This record gives sequence, C-alpha cells and structure tokens, in this order.
Amino acid sequence: MRSDAIKKGLERAPHRSLLWSLGRTNEEMERPFVGIISSYNDIVPGHMNLNQLNAAVREGVYMAGGTPFEANTIAICDGIAMGHQGMKYSLASRELIADSVETVVQAHAFDAIVLVSACDKITPGMVMAMARLDLPAVIVTGGPMLVGRRGRDILDLNSAFLAVGAAASGKMTAHEVELIEKACCPGCGSCAGMFTANTMACLCEALGIALPGNGTTPAVSSRRLALARQAGMQVMAMLERNIRPSDILTADAFHNAFSTDMAMGGSTNSVLHLLAIAHEAGVEIALPELNRFAENTPHLCKLSPASEQHIEDLHYSGGIGAIMHELDELGLLKRDSLTVTGQTVAENLAPESRWAPDYATVTRDVVRSGADPYSRTGGLAILFGNLAPGGAVVKAAAVAPSMMQHTGPARVFDSEEAATRAIMGMAFSEGDVIVIRYEGPKGGPGMREMLTPTSLLSGMGLDGKVALITDGRFSGASRGAAIGHVSPEAAARGPIAAVQDGDRITIDIPNRRLELDVSEAELARRLAALPAFEPRVRGGYLRRYARLVTSASTGAVFED
Repeated sequence: MRSDAIKKGLERAPHRSLLWSLGRTNEEMERPFVGIISSYNDIVPGHMNLNQLNAAVREGVYMAGGTPFEANTIAICDGIAMGHQGMKYSLASRELIADSVETVVQAHAFDAIVLVSACDKITPGMVMAMARLDLPAVIVTGGPMLVGRRGRDILDLNSAFLAVGAAASGKMTAHEVELIEKACCPGCGSCAGMFTANTMACLCEALGIALPGNGTTPAVSSRRLALARQAGMQVMAMLERNIRPSDILTADAFHNAFSTDMAMGGSTNSVLHLLAIAHEAGVEIALPELNRFAENTPHLCKLSPASEQHIEDLHYSGGIGAIMHELDELGLLKRDSLTVTGQTVAENLAPESRWAPDYATVTRDVVRSGADPYSRTGGLAILFGNLAPGGAVVKAAAVAPSMMQHTGPARVFDSEEAATRAIMGMAFSEGDVIVIRYEGPKGGPGMREMLTPTSLLSGMGLDGKVALITDGRFSGASRGAAIGHVSPEAAARGPIAAVQDGDRITIDIPNRRLELDVSEAELARRLAALPAFEPRVRGGYLRRYARLVTSASTGAVFED
C-alpha cells in the first residue's frame, strides 16, 4: 500500500508514534489510509452541511475496511464575493484548492481519497487535484439548495439580484427587496438553479467521477447522507480493483460531460472548468470542438435562470441519469466509458442497474425527449470573429430570441464598477452593446463573475434589449445576451482592448459569430497605440496569479 511509506518498517517508528497519538488502533494501522478532503466551513451556504457528509463518508470507509483521515481546504462563496474586490479571488482560488489537495494527500501518503465539496471553484479545483494525483478517488458534493418561497412565488438567489434591478428602476420598493432577500435562500446547499455550482456537481456525475444521483439530490435529503456513505464504501472497492481517475477521465468521459452540459444548458463557467480538468487529465480539447457538441446535442432541460424550474424539479424527474438516458437513446453518449461505480455508463443506465434513474418519475415538462427538445442545438455556444479570435462563450439557452442576432453600438467600460454605475444611472440606450473589458484572468486579475450588471438589466426588463460582452465571466445565474470569456483578453492586447464607443458590434449566435465593424488595418493601428498594460495589483497572491494564468480559451490554467 502507498501508506506503507509512513507506517511500515523500523525507520518509520517516529511516523507511527504520531499516528498512535491520534488514538489509532493496531487494526486501523493495518488497513488502507483514506483521505477525506473536505471544504467544510460555516460562511458558504453550500458547505455548512459538509461536516455531516464527512461523517457519513467516514462511516462508509470504516464499513468497507479502510481507515479514514479528514483534512480541509478553502472555499469562497461567489454570491457573497460578488460585485466587489473579493470576486477577484474566486477563480484564482481554484488553483490554490487543487494545489492544497495535492499537497496534503502527497504529504500523508494516502492510498485513496474521497473529496467532499460544493460550489463553483471548489468542485473543479478538487477534480483537478484528483486527476493530478491519480489515486482511487470519488467526489461527493453537498447538494443543491431547495427553492425559497414567498406566497406563490418561487425564489432563488437570482431573485435577490433581479430585485435590485427592479428597485433601481422604480418597479419595487426597498421593503419588497428585503422580503425577497430573506426568503430566497432557505437553507444549506448550492443555490437552487442551474448555476455554476450545480452545473459542476452534475457534470461530475456525467464524467463518471461521482456516484449517480450526486448532481441533483437535495442538500437536505437523507439520500445525500446515504450517497456520502456509499462514496466511502465505493472508494474502497475502487482501491481493491485499482480503478484510478486516469481510467475514468478519458476523452470519452469528456465527450459525455460536454454532451450532457449542452443538453441541460449548464453555466458558461463549465467551459472554463472542463477545459482545466481536461488539461490536468492530459486530454486535449480545442475550444472550437465545443460547437460540434452544441450542433449535435439537443437542449432537453431548461432550468433557472432560463426558466422557472429548478434543480429539485430535475431531481424528482430522474436527475442527470434521465438526461443521459435520453442522450443514450439518441446515440450521443460513449457508452463504454468507465465510472466510479466500477461499471460503464451503459451498465449504470440499464433498467436493472442499482444506479439506474427512476424513469417512471420523468415528466416531459422537465426532461424532454430527443424528439421534442427545447431546441435542436445545445444550450451553450462558442462565438468566434475579429472581436474574439480565441473564442467567447454564451449561454444561448438563456438568450431572448430578439437578441440571438443583433447589431448595435458599443458602450465601453474598463471595469465592472464603471459599467454598473452606468447601468444604475440608465446611461445607455436600448440596442447598445455594453463592453466590459480588463476583467479577464490577467486583467482583473481573476476574471470576476458579473452577476450584478446582468441581473440589473434583467430586473429592469432590458435583458432582451441590451447586450453585454466582456473578457471576464458571468455567473451561472446570468441570463440574456451576456457573452463572456472573450479571448484574447484586453490585458493581452486582444481586439476587445481596441473597441471604442459607437463602434458597431454584430452578435450572431446561430452562426457562432462575434464581429467588430472595424477594418483590420484600423484594429491594428488602435492596438499598436495602446499603452503597456499595468497590472491592477502590486503584490500578494493575485500578483502571482496574474503573472502565471493563461487565457480563458485554455481554461485559465497556469502556464506549465
């Protein structure tokens, strides 16, 4: 066993003395050592139940003959960090999380690991570490939050952001905003829509690195505890069979994940994270390939922010398994891809499988059939053109039909704060294309999510009348013609740095185009005239992050 490096042999007597100090028994010392790496804390709502899941995982590991040890990593709540300097640290924390998991696991020579996670950057950071370590591993996430309710209104976090926009335009009072903010997030879990946190939990299931049911089982459900206990047991089975992430995180697994992502209309941030995970797994994925998945995959499930349905509705309609079942019926899955159950995707989906979704509960208003999709193409689109030579990402499923093809004048801002002030002051016109730049991985630094500007526009009823383009990111809760991840970013002298107020910009989502109506010669002249970019931070982690991070088109990973 790998853990023999810290517990076997005469020369390991000092190491064993420290293990004995933990109260371990002779029997426990003979068993495999399993690391339970958790992001439990009591500031992030998606994480405050993870201590209960940690305990359930411990029980599962013990039940299956292992010796568990718990350790923690950091977590940031994107909702709390949103709209101020804290958001600069959100995406940047993903690399810290991956590094910290790698560090504690390698230092203590664990034989296998269970990762207990939740929320936007934490789950992908842990999966990146999983791929890097290549030890038998299972991830179990904390589960989605239930919806909030106020009378007959169904609410989620995005309701509070939209309320701010409504109040700013005089459509709602401050008291009504307060009533919504106190009702929309009723308890623990990842915010209730198909936002980034739940998207990544669902995609862990599609990748095969989480047990079936992981993506949608509510945080407050007793089944979530059972799932965690099963994860502890299952990692021991994987250890016995020597099933490793490299056996699971193959090109076929990413095919299944991108296909599922397109079918369920996941967050645009999933593109960043899947590319980063693929990088760690040694699987090459070029950004233009994603449009092939979009073109071949029907959009089968539409959840908040694109509709009034939520994750719990999907859960009680068969969950991610139901979506994958429909994709399998259409021949769009790699059926032989191995999963942490020890079985293939096809075996998990078979009606007689213990892991099969309950197809009897599927209602076609939640998961549509391949014959009757919301659209024939997937929920995400990658746009290219002279404004985004390296690509840009849009959640096409959440764009109003009126904005799928649009040309309008640019209204340019060099920070999220400047754009937010202009939106609050209604300093723009319908039809404008608001451009927010110098918010990319290097420029921000940290590529902040911008739910505040998009939710303000939505709350004002303008998300179908104004477009927003940025080299930064959008929250999974964003909706409307919100186009992010523009690459190269402004800080890297991408064309977005040369846009001027009044320039005409054409958005053509059906044809995957994003064009600036400026000649190549004029673009080159403007870019050459730009001063050298000066980083916005002078020290600390963000300074190092800005120096090392690569483009959004490559997943915003660190340079090798």
